[in-house]
Amino acid sequence: MRVLLAEDDNSLGEVLAAGLRNRGYVVDLVGDGATALTYTRCYEYSVAVLDWLMPGLSGIDVVRQLRRRGARMPVLIVSGKDTPQDRVAGLDAGADDFMVKPFDFAELFARLRALQRRPPDLLPARLVIGDLECDPASREVSFGGRHPALTSTELGILEMLMRFSPAVAERRQIAQHVWSNEADTFSSNTIDVHLARLRAKLAGSRARIETVRGVGYRIIEG
Repeated sequence: MRVLLAEDDNSLGEVLAAGLRNRGYVVDLVGDGATALTYTRCYEYSVAVLDWLMPGLSGIDVVRQLRRRGARMPVLIVSGKDTPQDRVAGLDAGADDFMVKPFDFAELFARLRALQRRPPDLLPARLVIGDLECDPASREVSFGGRHPALTSTELGILEMLMRFSPAVAERRQIAQHVWSNEADTFSSNTIDVHLARLRAKLAGSRARIETVRGVGYRIIEG
């Protein structure tokens, strides 16, 4: 179970992350809202825990942007703000739950478990670029009536590129997302080999994978 934890208080963030990891969660800990948004384009999270007050984008700003782009992952806002108006503002922005600091860890974990019991229809929406469609939930890819057979690795690369689009996905980011041993992958031509195979399987679609020399890859319509 992967959790995104955005908390600008380093000490509190590390304590929360350690507690979650001890309970079997995989945790990505970040310290600001902009980084949190970037991570949501790279990974599928079971739940996100966002601090309200962070430098740059606040937790509320992050929730609003996630909802505007159609992301439906459960979001728990934590905050030192404790008035009913604050709770209403957080929930109206798109959060699913709201906790006031300081809070009991046992309650936090109970709320996370409750959020994970949400109905199964709240799965990621289909990703679409041109006539190319990818459904991360069913792992189906199609274009022009065709359904190319992609390996798990190819599908992982394609999903990441489509989530980043039109931005560039760096080679190291691809390695981190798709392979467990990212260092060996990043330093070899493994990524290039899989990208070449993926391009071949998507030939004829109106989506094009471009190489951005020295940086990485992106997929765009064209």
